[in-house]
Amino acid sequence: MGSQGGFGQSKEFLDLVKSIGEARSKSEEDRIVLHEIEMLKRRINEPDIPKRKMKEYIIRLVYIEMLGHDASFGYIHAVKMTHDDSLLLKRTGYLAVTLFLNEDHDLIILIVNTIQKDLKSDNYLVVCAALNAVCKLINEETIPAVIQQVVELLGHPKEGVRKKAVMALHSFYQRSPSSVNHLVSHFRKKLCDNDPGVMGATLCPLYDLITIDVNLYKDLVVSFVNILKQVAERRLPKSYDYHQTPAPFIQIKLLKTLALLGSGDKKSSEQMYTVIGDIMRKSDTTSNIGNAILYECICCISSIQPSPKLLETAADAIAKFLKSDSHNLKYMGIDALGRLIRISPDIAEQHQLAVIDCLEDPDDTLKRKTFELLYKMTKSSNVEVIVDRMIDYMISINDSHYKTETASRCVELAEQFAPSNHWFIQTMNKVFQHAGDLVNPKVAHNLMRLIAEGFGEDDESADTQLRSSAVESYLKIVDEPKLPSAFLQVICWVLGEYGTADGKYSASYISGKLCDVAEAHSSDDIVKAYAVSALMKVYCFEKATGRKFDLLPECHTLLEEMSASHSSDLQQRAYEFQAILDLDSNSIDNIMPLDASCEDIEIDKSLSFLNSYVHKSLEEGAEPYIPENQRSGTLTVIPNIPYDTSSHSLRFEAYEVPKPVVPTRPPPTTTTYPTDLVPVSVSLPEPSYHQPPQPTRYTGPVPDPSPTDLRLRLDGVQKKWGKPSYTSSATSSSTSNFDLTEPQSTGPHNPITWWDRDQYQRHVNRDMSRFRKKNKNSRRHFSVGRLRLRGRKRNNRWRQPPVVSGPPPPPDLLDLGEMSGYSTVVDPFKQLEGLLDVSQDGSTSSSTIPTNGHNQNLMMINEKDDFTPVNGSPNVSNKTTATLTKGPSLKDALDKDALVRQMGVNPTSQNPNLFSDLLS
Repeated sequence: MGSQGGFGQSKEFLDLVKSIGEARSKSEEDRIVLHEIEMLKRRINEPDIPKRKMKEYIIRLVYIEMLGHDASFGYIHAVKMTHDDSLLLKRTGYLAVTLFLNEDHDLIILIVNTIQKDLKSDNYLVVCAALNAVCKLINEETIPAVIQQVVELLGHPKEGVRKKAVMALHSFYQRSPSSVNHLVSHFRKKLCDNDPGVMGATLCPLYDLITIDVNLYKDLVVSFVNILKQVAERRLPKSYDYHQTPAPFIQIKLLKTLALLGSGDKKSSEQMYTVIGDIMRKSDTTSNIGNAILYECICCISSIQPSPKLLETAADAIAKFLKSDSHNLKYMGIDALGRLIRISPDIAEQHQLAVIDCLEDPDDTLKRKTFELLYKMTKSSNVEVIVDRMIDYMISINDSHYKTETASRCVELAEQFAPSNHWFIQTMNKVFQHAGDLVNPKVAHNLMRLIAEGFGEDDESADTQLRSSAVESYLKIVDEPKLPSAFLQVICWVLGEYGTADGKYSASYISGKLCDVAEAHSSDDIVKAYAVSALMKVYCFEKATGRKFDLLPECHTLLEEMSASHSSDLQQRAYEFQAILDLDSNSIDNIMPLDASCEDIEIDKSLSFLNSYVHKSLEEGAEPYIPENQRSGTLTVIPNIPYDTSSHSLRFEAYEVPKPVVPTRPPPTTTTYPTDLVPVSVSLPEPSYHQPPQPTRYTGPVPDPSPTDLRLRLDGVQKKWGKPSYTSSATSSSTSNFDLTEPQSTGPHNPITWWDRDQYQRHVNRDMSRFRKKNKNSRRHFSVGRLRLRGRKRNNRWRQPPVVSGPPPPPDLLDLGEMSGYSTVVDPFKQLEGLLDVSQDGSTSSSTIPTNGHNQNLMMINEKDDFTPVNGSPNVSNKTTATLTKGPSLKDALDKDALVRQMGVNPTSQNPNLFSDLLS
């Protein structure tokens, strides 16, 4: 591109680059770029743009993307440019799409065909451009489309193509290892390629494979050693030299690979000793790349089986790094020394002073790396110097995270390598004072346990000296301001346990110090609790030994204050202290024994001492204890103990319908039925009435047969409707259409929602069992929304409910008494048709179908349905409308009944058309 003068671009593009470079602020740069984006959006969509101009526009888009702005509007033009026959435009298009797109972009599918075609090109430059795009854009799903062509390119006569083919296979392995597992042999073959570039490219996938499983590639140790030896002897062309170092990056990759293969393998390691020693002697320490190779050699030596000669050579190289004036070389020396310490700790001793000098370096990163090394180098002989330097560094830093880490390391080293008790206490005091609340709370508990237990030796005098030293040091610093809460807890505990143990300090003096601590930190309830407990220990220890000790006025004031505290813990401690004041010395000695903090306490988890009390309570009627594991979730009820689980769990069902007072005998069974209305099967002594199945207009589900045997009995039924909320005026005033056919499907369906469900269930369980006894083979099935009648006698004797005196109320739909108002000549099913609102043309009006909140859909009688009774009654056609000859109008009765129910009055009178009303 740069061969065309002015980089082959227009002056407009050069001015753009210049203006962006001269921008004085980010906002000014954004303004220039946004203006350029608006201009490109207009120009790039113009028709017949010259290819030279389009190439410049694509380069501008690349420049915009590199500055962090969105140029997605031009991605498709870059994809189109990859199809161009011109090599310059094609390479520009491939360069743009590799920068614009990622492997999951939607436009990748448009490039796959172009890549496949270009991989077969005769021009190796086109093939290389396509392979560059393959490494960047081909994802796991599109690998099978190009992998075979890439494998064929491993034998291409051009070394550049072979190298890029190896790189493409390596990218396939990184995305989908399973797709390249069968091609591992090709990597082994290309390791012996005549071109060093192909061999160097093959080292990368082989390193990844060796990282996963070293044992599969142990046979390549000889090959890698030979290649490294040839590189060190400068047998590669001069073009691979970098700062007069032969192929340094190939050397580094080979050394990393040999470090993996030689780890834990003495035989393989012995084959590497010679070549590693030659490289370390020949490395140029005056250049950065030479020092990098030397550092990689040290890392390899620390990984393989150790060689004394190589370790000595590595130690000399590390000494040069540590004495250098470069921060980078010092950092590299510190890191390399940390690796060698794991093999030979003695190496660190000769470099100890040089490492400590690194602590004076102003580079904070180097300081942190040095402290990490010192932490590994610490022994009992140098722990004092190292810990003191670490504490000084901890004081100087402000990073809370690193300060916490440094404090933890200081505590760990002090506990492990403390030369004396006095030094240990002083060191812990410094850590707590300067690290504050950043110290882990476990450190405070560990310190208290260490002081109580001692150092685990049989010499009791050493432990006593440790505790006395702790008391002395804490009495000196207890009055200092801004002590951390964890440290104050330790101080109060130590003063309470051992403040008066050696007799050097009086109980009054220790009590006064503890009262001062509680008063100075009145807002910290934990510190006050520790202080009160320490005061109680001091008093108990003094009284148990027979010495006279009177509480200070400050102590009485503190107890009175804590007795009225809002904290229940502080109140309990204060009341316990006041209760102990009135006890004798023997009781106090049993309650608060001296130096008993480390004694094991036997705990009776079964609480056997309460057995007598428990048995007595059970005999008096107390309920047994329910274990906690049985109380979680669903409660497990102990036998013979009534326990209402419903009162202890949430209930999500609706409120039950109020149960009316029924004067008749209670129901024979106490079975609890679902609240939803269920279908009922009632046995009646009637002959079967066969009706062929008819198509229904309702396609919804119908209820399954009830699992319980429900029977209907109607004597003594109270004249009461269901919940008023289930009935609307529209529902009450409209008539219902029924389909007297066989049920076509089963499922949950409940159109009669205005029924009093509980009352209905009680009726079912009462008096209709006598009909089943008379004729078990004849049943009448009442199905919700459908009715299946197999026969009917006109002389059925229905038991009449008691007649209520008073003015005749609206008809009651639950009264199934004998229908005396009907003519004995008229078929009752014809009377049922009177409920239908039939238009003049004989078709049933759909406007009369009632609806409610339960999506009620009632059946409609087909015009062609004819019924043929057994007794020889004539067939009744649904095309003619039957009229009732006696009794009030059904519509008027239903309207009046709905109005009465809305007013809250329950109808109780007898309905002469009950059978029809019941079905509606």
